[in-house]
Amino acid sequence: MPGLTTEQTEAFLAERGHLMRLGTNGVDGIPRVVPIWFACEGGALWFTPRAKSAWLADLRADSAVCATIDESTGHMRKVVARGRAELVHDLGADDVWRDLYRRIAGRYTPSEFVDAYIDDTIAEPRALYRLPLAESDVRTWRMPGRGEDPLAVWARSYYHDGR
Repeated sequence: MPGLTTEQTEAFLAERGHLMRLGTNGVDGIPRVVPIWFACEGGALWFTPRAKSAWLADLRADSAVCATIDESTGHMRKVVARGRAELVHDLGADDVWRDLYRRIAGRYTPSEFVDAYIDDTIAEPRALYRLPLAESDVRTWRMPGRGEDPLAVWARSYYHDGR
């Protein structure tokens, strides 16, 4: 399966509406995957667990994560990043990074409702994390396009015959 170029990856991650599925190591020993809002800025995936999110406790105990952003139609583009999430701002510092949260909310909420959404949830503290892509294992995939081998939908590493 062909990968995405750097430019294609950046463009895909900048598109509105794609959810990130964040995998954490659950504090109960069972993996957890949550679909969440994110933004990709400055070479990192930014995300915001609320104070009562179970996955915030997971991140505090173990910063190892796997983030997947994908689409199930069209070119079926996928970005998978495995690495260590970094706490940038802990709970209670929301005002410091409110503009970033406004941009994240704007990727999923109609622009005329972003301020109302933030005002409605402003009393719920969030932490701010980032996953630096340059320090993560990042893999990308897409379905073959016009002029490419239509059967090239598996990575070579999946085959036993050395294709």
